[in-house]
Amino acid sequence: MPGRHSLFWKLAVSLVAFCVLLIWLSWYWGKQVERDSYYLSAEARAVLGGYAEEAEHAWLAGGAAGVDAWLASMRQREPQSWMTVVDARLQALGSAPLTVQEVTRLTFQRGLDWPVSSRSVSLPYIGIPFPADPLAGRLVLQLPARYLPGGFTLMRQSVTHVLVPAVLALLLCAMLYRHLVRPLGRLREHANALQADDLGSMAGQELSRRRDELGELGRALDHMAERLRGYVGFQRQLLRDLSHELRTPLSRLRVAGESPIDEAALRQRVEREVEVMQRLVADTLELAWLDTERPHPALEDIELQPLWELLVEDARFEAGWPAQRFLYQVPEGCRVRGHLNGLAQALENLLRNAIRHSPEGGRIRLGGHLEDAAWHLWLEDDGPGVPEADLERIFLPFTRLSDARSGEGFGLGLSIARSSVCMQGGELWADRAGAGLRVHLRLPAATGA
Repeated sequence: MPGRHSLFWKLAVSLVAFCVLLIWLSWYWGKQVERDSYYLSAEARAVLGGYAEEAEHAWLAGGAAGVDAWLASMRQREPQSWMTVVDARLQALGSAPLTVQEVTRLTFQRGLDWPVSSRSVSLPYIGIPFPADPLAGRLVLQLPARYLPGGFTLMRQSVTHVLVPAVLALLLCAMLYRHLVRPLGRLREHANALQADDLGSMAGQELSRRRDELGELGRALDHMAERLRGYVGFQRQLLRDLSHELRTPLSRLRVAGESPIDEAALRQRVEREVEVMQRLVADTLELAWLDTERPHPALEDIELQPLWELLVEDARFEAGWPAQRFLYQVPEGCRVRGHLNGLAQALENLLRNAIRHSPEGGRIRLGGHLEDAAWHLWLEDDGPGVPEADLERIFLPFTRLSDARSGEGFGLGLSIARSSVCMQGGELWADRAGAGLRVHLRLPAATGA
């Protein structure tokens, strides 16, 4: 069933209203116009009613002689029209009796408010009662030709049955164009602009504010354009940074090749620089894959303490640290919902970053507590810390703060860690912990925790 704001309802209401209005115009208003075209006009009724009033005055003032005189004057005024004045029994009020033919005319007389056909062979006869005393008499006359109704002419038929429905159809088409065709044309221009790599194109506020399917499509295209701008900008920046980072090992290789060193030292230098470039390319590709592909890995319940112990064991082997420098301060039974490999990679990158910037004898602490349906974890070190203004910038690719946390690496570890945690439905951010750095993780608690 379409939603309340669906375009279906707008079109349905418009079409139903158009059909109902068209039927009403065709059957009711059209028939009304047709009927009105067969009735006497208001001017004709006023003139003929005035004649009846004059006839009544003539009868009251002079009797039969007055009626004869008035009829004689009317023959001068209406030479083409026959008329007489009769009483309630259809007897002439004048001195001259009615002929058989005239009596026959009285049987076909019509009222002023009766329809009159313009297709009759002869002009109709109209009976008009006296205005003051209708029972005293009436005027009967043959309708003057100038007052004959025009009838339902071809012009009126064209107006009621052709012109008005055509205007309504044009209004319907204008409404459909405004609400359907014009927005579709704007969406087509927007899509063509995106196809032509014009990623700055927008659907427009008029279309984006709509709550129907076209509005949803416009917002979806705008969101897609924004995502594309982000992807393209990210990839361009990543390529620039990668090319910049590759210059250093390549320069060292060139210097080593031109230096008069023995073959063993040259081989060692080449292997080291190749390893550095391999790690750089691998980390860059992984970050690009996480940011552009946005994978949705299968999630599972993960015991945090065994994972931490495994990662600490590897870190101790690489850094040569004793176990006492790694503190696990998370409550027992911490189980999170996430992707095992992704979470392990994120924690490993955070550990390596903390180890790299920790001073001699420094310690690394993992703490946390349960907040509603999520575990809030944090990893602290005793390093030099990060300025408040740079706490968000350290998660950008190839970011290394030489004044605070300088050292080896490419500045990709925290970016990869954040992308990996976000991929699992979590959050990752940083703040200051005394003199060191505290990195926070928020991950959903395991099912049933």
